[in-house]
Amino acid sequence: MTLSRLLSSAACVLLLMSPLARAASPITLATKSFTEQNILSAMTVLWLNKQGFQVEPKTNLSTTIARNAMLNKQIDMTWEYTGTSLIIFNHISQPMSSHDAYETVKRLDGKHGLIWLDPAPMNNTYAFAMTRKRAQQEGITTMSQLVAKLEQVREQDKKHNWLLGLDLEFAGRSDGLKPLQKLYQMPLDRPQIRQMDPGLVYNAIRDGFVDAGLIYTTDGRVKGFDLQVLEDDKHFFPSYNVTPVVRKDVLESHPGLEQALNRLSPLLTNEAITELNKRVDIDHQSPQQVARDFLQAQHLL
Repeated sequence: MTLSRLLSSAACVLLLMSPLARAASPITLATKSFTEQNILSAMTVLWLNKQGFQVEPKTNLSTTIARNAMLNKQIDMTWEYTGTSLIIFNHISQPMSSHDAYETVKRLDGKHGLIWLDPAPMNNTYAFAMTRKRAQQEGITTMSQLVAKLEQVREQDKKHNWLLGLDLEFAGRSDGLKPLQKLYQMPLDRPQIRQMDPGLVYNAIRDGFVDAGLIYTTDGRVKGFDLQVLEDDKHFFPSYNVTPVVRKDVLESHPGLEQALNRLSPLLTNEAITELNKRVDIDHQSPQQVARDFLQAQHLL
């Protein structure tokens, strides 16, 4: 072998060992099986590709499968919610602020080599909602005001008790309806509770089948159906700030990845993601188109 070929081969070996070469290896991105996560997947792929990273999306994974895959180094990153890690993965149920929840999961998951980057402002948590028109007519903006109205009607007009729409899981969970009733001192007669599929609650509120119902705060139907999200003034529901979570070794082998993701997170407000969810669920646009339009509007593409 000639000297020039030896030098060329040596240069190739050094290049393959360099951080830039390692950064060229694909990043496996896991997301879950609902609209918001499909949008985040499309947005992340577009943005990271723009930054020179290769991304292999794995969509529609369950929360547990994605978590185990991260721990087993089969998945490189995901968009996770602080409340999910706090409650489901770390089994912590005591109430805490958004900041404390983030700092807690960042510390605990860091022990497993999972790095929580900057959290997005958006908080996809539970809340109760009414149609905006009805809420304004009744002067209700908070959960405490809703509870007061429920009790007033219970005492004065039992034949026309207000009805609440709840999904089956929340009604039966140990951290669901019963502790909510205890905190808000909310007595309910059994006929007042209408249990249904989570997706049907939005329609039930809109169509007047129930007076108020349990929703997710960033669901596109909140905006599409013009619902009023009631303030959880006693802070019962945990925070679910979505955050990019990446394995430590992946961050180390992909220079610039942390900075790229931290540039994207601050743009994801409740208002922004609710509008994007609406465009998919109500306006029937694809997650890919919605993600591209958003990034272009932010001058990132």
